[in-house]
Amino acid sequence: MLSMADTQQADEQPAAATGEAGGTDKRTAKLAQQIRAFAQSHGGTAEGQLAHIGRGRTRIALVGANGEWGNLVADSFDSAKEAAAKAGVALQDDFDGELAAKVRTGPYEWSRMAGIQVGGPANP
Repeated sequence: MLSMADTQQADEQPAAATGEAGGTDKRTAKLAQQIRAFAQSHGGTAEGQLAHIGRGRTRIALVGANGEWGNLVADSFDSAKEAAAKAGVALQDDFDGELAAKVRTGPYEWSRMAGIQVGGPANP
């Protein structure tokens, strides 16, 4: 289960490498199931935002109804968009404004942010 700031690679192998016919459809269905599971475990609903991250991959940033957040990575923008639609997750254009305001951060995020501030603890 994804929780705050966790990122999971949802589509690790291309269809040809898995040897499965319709590998893309299976990976999209698995991604949709992971999105639904995230929403169910974080208040019953979630919102998301898609962002290209390079090499054809797309990040799906999810924010649950309880403010918990996480990321999944899909092989393509179309796969990410289709999976979100199948999971019933509303997609926002940007991760700012209302969506960003819903994110609840905890001690982990605050300690990580403090570590990169001037005067914060040095990175190992």
